[in-house]
Amino acid sequence: MLDQRIQQHFIDSADLKYQAGPMLGKPVYLAMQALLACVTSGGKVLACGAGVSGLLAAHFAAHFVGRFERERPELAAVAFELDSTDPLADTPDGASPDRFARQVRALGQAGDVLLVLSASGNSAAILAAAEAAHAREMTVVALLGGNGGSVGRALRETDVQICVPHERAARVHEVHLLTLHCLCDGIDAQLLGEDA
Repeated sequence: MLDQRIQQHFIDSADLKYQAGPMLGKPVYLAMQALLACVTSGGKVLACGAGVSGLLAAHFAAHFVGRFERERPELAAVAFELDSTDPLADTPDGASPDRFARQVRALGQAGDVLLVLSASGNSAAILAAAEAAHAREMTVVALLGGNGGSVGRALRETDVQICVPHERAARVHEVHLLTLHCLCDGIDAQLLGEDA
């Protein structure tokens, strides 16, 4: 029984990635270009995520500052911390809805990019951060789930939305992680050239 359940997780994850690939290719490319333009002009990437997505934001920043799979100079990125165990973090009713926005207002500058992650697309903290980024003339790259929720509706034409068409948070997180790896790999390829 459990063996079947485990196998189903792998099948469901693989199926979603296979289906989402063609749909997400263009927005991932646009996000890659926004990130590359930011860092090559001396800007920085501020990253934050609602709940568990905050761990993915930190994962991205670690690869950006450190390295992904090849040695390269550091790229400027900062991940904002939030309690990843908060069950309401990815909802409109989450605690401290202004926490990320305050950090964006303190650290963000025109030309920087705000990378946000929300499996539901309805995190009050992520929505407030995106609005603060707009006030700072920053581009927002949003990794969302479902139909994009309130965060997706708040994005501007100059922003990039990468929306995983699934309601289950675990599946959305899996595709978000793959997307972050695609972004890091694509930036490295453009900065360092294709590796052998």
